[in-house]
Amino acid sequence: MVEDRVTDGKRIAQLLSSELSGRDRGVLGDLSVVDADPDAEPAPDGTVGYGVAYRDERVGTVRLHPDAATLSIEADTVADADHPLADRVADAVDGPDLSATDDGTVRIESGAAVKRAVDALIAGLSHGR
Repeated sequence: MVEDRVTDGKRIAQLLSSELSGRDRGVLGDLSVVDADPDAEPAPDGTVGYGVAYRDERVGTVRLHPDAATLSIEADTVADADHPLADRVADAVDGPDLSATDDGTVRIESGAAVKRAVDALIAGLSHGR
């Protein structure tokens, strides 16, 4: 039996959190989920669910929407002056149910897109290393 596609924003954010904190090698070993709000519920304008830190520096915020989760890239200190982190992550976004906006936000619209969102974040953080 084929399982239904995951499109609930809270569940997508939970899957993303698991991917970000579930490994200890490479770039993922330097990522952590911070300031998690276990009581956060999706809202049309996006409820903050948790932050994402890289080497103990907050680099983004995950928001819960009814039909998606978004990752807003907020830090540019992990970037080179010519190509900010948000731009590098956006450049690496690829595939269905995953998009990036000009303001540095990655929209994840299904559980299947979570791994590709993490791949885009890794690509952005790995640039120039």
